[in-house]
Amino acid sequence: MSVSELLDLDATALARSLRAGDASPADVLDATLDAAEHVGAAVGAFTTLAPDLARTQALAAEAALVAARRDGTVDEPGALPPFLGVPCPVKDLTTVAGVPMRAGSAAIDPFLPPDDDGVVTLLRAAGTVMLGKTSTPELGLPCYTEPDVGPTARTPWDLARSAGGSSGGAAAAVAARVVPVAHGSDGGGSLRIPASACGLVGLKPSRGLVSPGPYGVDGAGLATHGVLTRTVRDAAAFLDVLAHPWPGDAFTARRRAAPSGRPLRVGLLLDPVIAADAPVHPACAGVARATAALLGELGHDVVEIPPPFAAERWDAFAALWSVGALQAPVPPDREHLLVPLTRWLRERGRAVSGLAYATALAEVQRLARDVAAAWEGVDVVLSPTLAQPPALVGSQRLDDDPAGDFAAQTAFTPWTSVWNLTGRPAISLPLGEARVADPGHAQRTVPVGVMLGAGHGDDALLLDLAARLEEAAPWSDRRPVLP
Repeated sequence: MSVSELLDLDATALARSLRAGDASPADVLDATLDAAEHVGAAVGAFTTLAPDLARTQALAAEAALVAARRDGTVDEPGALPPFLGVPCPVKDLTTVAGVPMRAGSAAIDPFLPPDDDGVVTLLRAAGTVMLGKTSTPELGLPCYTEPDVGPTARTPWDLARSAGGSSGGAAAAVAARVVPVAHGSDGGGSLRIPASACGLVGLKPSRGLVSPGPYGVDGAGLATHGVLTRTVRDAAAFLDVLAHPWPGDAFTARRRAAPSGRPLRVGLLLDPVIAADAPVHPACAGVARATAALLGELGHDVVEIPPPFAAERWDAFAALWSVGALQAPVPPDREHLLVPLTRWLRERGRAVSGLAYATALAEVQRLARDVAAAWEGVDVVLSPTLAQPPALVGSQRLDDDPAGDFAAQTAFTPWTSVWNLTGRPAISLPLGEARVADPGHAQRTVPVGVMLGAGHGDDALLLDLAARLEEAAPWSDRRPVLP
């Protein structure tokens, strides 16, 4: 098997091939760095590459493999880290010791963090090779990745269209076959949005399952770390890697075991939730309906359900989101360097009083209870991931109208943030496609995702169902052809 063929494998299969000696971690790194510099540049995947760090880690992985082969333990369960030698970049909102970080913002000078974030520590312990930092929009706030100080992330399926955000660079790197897996994070859909735009699997775990510790805090509990992958089994395996508690966690979660093959009751949610009048593209609604039909064929009971709350109640999320933007440590004399959307969000955050913030937090908790009551009769909720196919680059970033920019984002993502509000797990799967016209009027096929969500702690149920859908309607043979 050639190294290029190895890079087409998912992370689980690549780890096995490295154990078998089909290639060395250094060989895989050489091919990955070459792909990052060429294909990665075409899709705007990386803001920083870390070849020296990656080389050190790859050589250490090779030494560990050589030693394990010598003493006969290479195939013993647990003898080696599960993803030894597998490249996995980190989103540039998360610290990697000694690797420049800027969080996608001209208002933040690049700096060298002294410590690895907790999830980076866990990825290192799993044996992954930290290739570099992936592109993200300023502070990870919008659902597109078009920073002033880094590359625009584009879906490899159509370079005129966005890879989504805020984990857009991560998704572009995985979809373009530069790496099999990439770290990301999700505060309102930032793993699932780019998963849909790039034809990937994106899991937002249950609140409290993946800790922000030991250095980060949960705050309002909207955001969580995760990964973007090409297969469900990789999503499940990396959840095992990242689901590690740290002392003092504000939120904790326990994964319940998946039911053993029993029929599930699935609620089909087609009406937008947070933007009730958001237009929904026929392909997005169509793939959700097709997935509902497939689930019916697999023996599950599917019923249509309405939105669990009125759209105006989402204002509580908007209040917390704007205060979160304000919390970013931007010096006052550099505020003018922020993009208009960030400045607008921070001004909104300044207008939120302490009482208003406490009220919004309480309203979010009431919403979580109301959603639990509304969906008590279903095991899983199925919806489109996004209301539209991948957006044209530049069509969503509206610097002259940041309020319109934010409104357009909510219309584009009228389902994703419900799962951040409630803390429940949700996963986007690449089960559909849409035909769209590029700026030159040529027709292109782009991916369209569907989203499945479950009760808090039901990550295993969600992943089991996702794996059965992947088996019934496999997507592994679909891949973009870059120019």
